[in-house]
Amino acid sequence: MSALEKVMAWIATFEKYDILGAFRIDYTDQTPANGGIFPAGMVEVSRTPDIFGRIRVVNQLNFSIYTVFEKAPSDDEGASFNAEWVADFQEWVQEQSVLGNAPIFGDVPKDERIIAQNGVMYEADDEGTATYMVQLSVQYTKKYEEVNPWLT
Repeated sequence: MSALEKVMAWIATFEKYDILGAFRIDYTDQTPANGGIFPAGMVEVSRTPDIFGRIRVVNQLNFSIYTVFEKAPSDDEGASFNAEWVADFQEWVQEQSVLGNAPIFGDVPKDERIIAQNGVMYEADDEGTATYMVQLSVQYTKKYEEVNPWLT
């Protein structure tokens, strides 16, 4: 299973996920109650070799999660509901990561963490919808062994 598939399947276990009628890759529309995941690439955070030829690499996968909800202009009740959904999602991600209930991506599960941050209303329109965005990042460690010709 790819990293994208793992993240999508995991997000679908969020208890408030059922409000989303559709959840797509690289796409959302202005229909209320839909969302999408937008992969934003991988960053190598660190690379640490040891004297035995082993290398530990810390990577970070980045995603943007967009959700579209109903929100009429000047609708404080709708805005409050949407903001709570975003905050609940971020807290759920944190809890799942801390408790070890998130998917595993690397070779050192205890060092992994998934972070959902910067939940924000991205845009709103006069037709009664608003798009919200959360940045999701997955940090994990990969271990590599290389044959060091000087040690053999």
